[in-house]
Amino acid sequence: MSVVYFHAGNPATLTLICAVVFVLSLTAFAFPSTLVLERAFPVNHRIELSQLRNRDSVRHRRILQQHSSSSSSGAVDFPVKGNYDPSVVGLYYTKVQLGSPPKEYYVQIDTGSDVLWVACTPCDGCPTSSGLQIPMEFYDPSSSSTSSAISCSDRRCYQAAQLSDSGCSNNRCGYQFHYGDGSGNSGYYVSDVMHLDMVGVGSTSANVVFGCTMSQTGLLIKPDRAVNGIFGFGQSRLSVISQLSAQGTTPNAFSHCLIGGDNGGGILVIGQIMEPRMVYTPIIQSQPHYNVNLESISVNGQTLPLDPSLFALSDDDHGGTIIDSGTTLAYLAKDALKPFVDAISQSVSQSAQPLINKEEKCYVITSSVSDLFPPVSFHFAGGASMHLKPQDYLIRRSSMSAAEVWCIGFGSMPNQQITILGDLVLKDKIIVYDLGGQRIGWSDYDCSSSVNVSVTSSGGRSEVVNAGQVGGTTSLQITRYELIIRTFILASIIQLAVTYS
Repeated sequence: MSVVYFHAGNPATLTLICAVVFVLSLTAFAFPSTLVLERAFPVNHRIELSQLRNRDSVRHRRILQQHSSSSSSGAVDFPVKGNYDPSVVGLYYTKVQLGSPPKEYYVQIDTGSDVLWVACTPCDGCPTSSGLQIPMEFYDPSSSSTSSAISCSDRRCYQAAQLSDSGCSNNRCGYQFHYGDGSGNSGYYVSDVMHLDMVGVGSTSANVVFGCTMSQTGLLIKPDRAVNGIFGFGQSRLSVISQLSAQGTTPNAFSHCLIGGDNGGGILVIGQIMEPRMVYTPIIQSQPHYNVNLESISVNGQTLPLDPSLFALSDDDHGGTIIDSGTTLAYLAKDALKPFVDAISQSVSQSAQPLINKEEKCYVITSSVSDLFPPVSFHFAGGASMHLKPQDYLIRRSSMSAAEVWCIGFGSMPNQQITILGDLVLKDKIIVYDLGGQRIGWSDYDCSSSVNVSVTSSGGRSEVVNAGQVGGTTSLQITRYELIIRTFILASIIQLAVTYS
């Protein structure tokens, strides 16, 4: 090991060293502390896959169809709770703060709709308790000093009319969301302050338009997994993502990293999580959902003989491939499912014992699924591939003594050539929705680790800051950019010391 000697006899050298050491000590505290995100509730009961598919089917019918200035742009961090685990009907949700004074509301994270809405007071049919053990807070416009109703003549009311049935009552811009299962909600739009936890900056606020729901029906009112509302992450102008981006408050992007383990939780930021191994595929434009071009599927390294048109949008914009973090399981186009399941079955180790089940393809195993089941890859436009471990397409159904039952978690929607990649596939990955660049990216990742998020400084420079660590204690994180800076300074010290010695 080489040793560098500094001569204290030279006052210039000593002064320089002391000054730089002082600067380095300051940098240790200049970067933001890691933000701790809360973990999920415990797993405590099991349900059937058929129930999960019914739940996803309801969700797919529920997905809504829709034919200022600032000198800096920062990322916003949201706490994530919930669990992918199908045995508890997978649901991820976050917490938002609205109004003056601010109040907290727990809302489902939903990439299949656009509007943020919360239950208001009074609310007809809205649940007052939740099996998720969260407080059921009701938004009261009259108790917020910054709340104002959106009038029917407001241009934003016209934008809202593109997303739902709308109408006017007492000069308030109203909405009605109807879902395929017969459930729905109605209310009116308001503008109020949304309080934001900016990564590396601290708290700030911005005015946003959101829904004040006065009535709910159907599955929305079931108390077992009731939340205060829904946080739509779609691409319309009325989504919070678009509103904050238009104001220059945040980038036009959001990212999530959802933990697939028993404890659940994860990371959600408005902004781009930076990861060197990210791959991207273009978003198909002019679609209401996050449609992408899936080109082929391979099982155990062998490409399946499937017509790529099975995964493409039809001429009337039906079918296609959608990335949807709100869907629990995953679904392949009807004509692609059987070849997919057959290819996996033919590659499974003989030590995995198949179970006879008409609805599901299940196996009894006594060793690790990773050793018995083949790898699967989905190949997208732009050369981006998503590699699935067996845990990304299998679901553990039960355990008995030393054995476990695992089932293939992919299904198909009746009589539809649509592919939907839900949390079964997306968990344990960073997923970036770069709306400005019209692309979606992903990378395998330990979502209980800290992440780096790209932000734009007040000088217009792109910087990377640490956005937090799930389930850990608050600590200082040194990013690779800080390390480069410190290494450069140290090299300068050594060079100057040699020069003046």
